[in-house]
Amino acid sequence: MSEKKKTRGLEHIWSKWGWVFISLMLLGIILFVFYPIAYSLYLSTFSTRGFLKTFVGFGNYIKLVQDTYFVLSLKNILTILVIQVPIMLFLALIFATLLNDPKIKFKGIYRTALFLPAVTSLVAYTVIFRVMFSNDGLVNHVLMFVGIIKEPIRWLLDPFWAKVTLIVALTWRWTGYNMMFYLAGLQNIPIEVYEAAEIDGASKTVQFFKITVPLLKPIILFTTITSTIGTLQLFDEPMNLAAGVVTGSSVGPGNSLLTPSVYIYNVCFKYSPNFGYASAISYVIVLIAAVLAFIQFKVVGERE
Repeated sequence: MSEKKKTRGLEHIWSKWGWVFISLMLLGIILFVFYPIAYSLYLSTFSTRGFLKTFVGFGNYIKLVQDTYFVLSLKNILTILVIQVPIMLFLALIFATLLNDPKIKFKGIYRTALFLPAVTSLVAYTVIFRVMFSNDGLVNHVLMFVGIIKEPIRWLLDPFWAKVTLIVALTWRWTGYNMMFYLAGLQNIPIEVYEAAEIDGASKTVQFFKITVPLLKPIILFTTITSTIGTLQLFDEPMNLAAGVVTGSSVGPGNSLLTPSVYIYNVCFKYSPNFGYASAISYVIVLIAAVLAFIQFKVVGERE
């Protein structure tokens, strides 16, 4: 047998074993990723009560338009999305720019301190925020001590202030996380670009808007899309902040902390379980996320 035939034979054997080795992983992906996606889409055309299923076609999707709780959850999440995400990403970009300055000492400590919130437990940090923003919590005591307010703010008992608390909590947790992406991008920009701009008389502000922001556009787009998707999936923070403030089916005061993910949980496990309706809600959220991502791609693409 020639050397070529031996080599081909070995390649054929190894190719077969390669498929054997990855078969379990492929099976797992099919069973735990693709099958649930396909089955939930199928299930969204049914109204379910336990093991009983009634085919309703697009009935669940039509019902969503008239569902006041779902509409309210969308309003809540879009309010948070429009306010919190831009503030968070802008702060992340500012911190990254400051900590990329070679003249700043102890940069490692500052970077670690800003990134630490991203690795804390979701439940633990929201419980701490709930305690801090309670009527007799640390935040009210500090604000009254410095004379900013005369009486405690009802942070978690007022619909407006409950949203403010949630926005503050989310910004605290995720700013450092997004900062690391910007910092990695900034370190790939040659310092000579900034030196040339400085020689031409460009101020730090001009350099930020004319050099830093344009060169970080791909990363800004990435963090905007991931933050948008993450916000649409918001669950842990509102659930934990609303704990003890929930009365009946309300999540927070006046359902001000009700989000689509929390509503899906309620439809599945809290109210009379209707997994078909919950599946329909999930697919609407996926569609909204896809549309927002497409718009963001188009906006950035047109400005390139």
